Amino acid sequence: MKDNGSNACVTEEVMAKDKKKPVQQDEKMPAEAHETVEQNSAENRAENSEDNGGVTLSKDEFERAKAEIERMNAEIETLKKSADEAIGDAQRIQAEFNNFRKRNASVRAESYDDGIRETIKNILPVLDNFERALATSDGSPFSKGMEQIQKQLLDCLKKSGLEEIEAEGVFDPNMHDAVMRDEDDRQAAFLLQAVNQKGYRVKGKIIRHTMVKVKS
Repeated sequence: MKDNGSNACVTEEVMAKDKKKPVQQDEKMPAEAHETVEQNSAENRAENSEDNGGVTLSKDEFERAKAEIERMNAEIETLKKSADEAIGDAQRIQAEFNNFRKRNASVRAESYDDGIRETIKNILPVLDNFERALATSDGSPFSKGMEQIQKQLLDCLKKSGLEEIEAEGVFDPNMHDAVMRDEDDRQAAFLLQAVNQKGYRVKGKIIRHTMVKVKS
């Protein structure tokens, strides 16, 4: 009976020592299983890194990336400046072209009007001859026919801008050309006394001054 009690005490002491002894992972887990766990853990860390969008760079890689970003930003600013200059040049050219087109249109219109004035000026002697001929009209059918032709010609020229210059009142050197003069000490101003030849303007410009006789 003493032997059995002694054996029981020894067994209890061994079990107590086993409980106090730390359990080693390698002793509890096979090597292959431990490698598999480590591999899965590494994959999980990689997946988490990809999911979070994080990239780990070395200091040199970071500096190179920073320099590249600065270079690209500088290039972008240069391109923006070039684009702004190109837009400014295009706007300036467009404005200059619009001004040229307006000037050209004005010159064309003025040239057209000058052509009309020159043409009518060359016809004025014909009008003068009509007036001289009709001044001695005897009322015959021929004279009446001449009057109708003169009226038709005047109407045609008036449609092109012909206007007769007024010849009444005081002499105006801008419109009148004094070819004769009667002196009168009682007159303080030059007064129009008679018209020797009618004057005309076309579209606001005089093509022939009125030849007049003045009294002063």
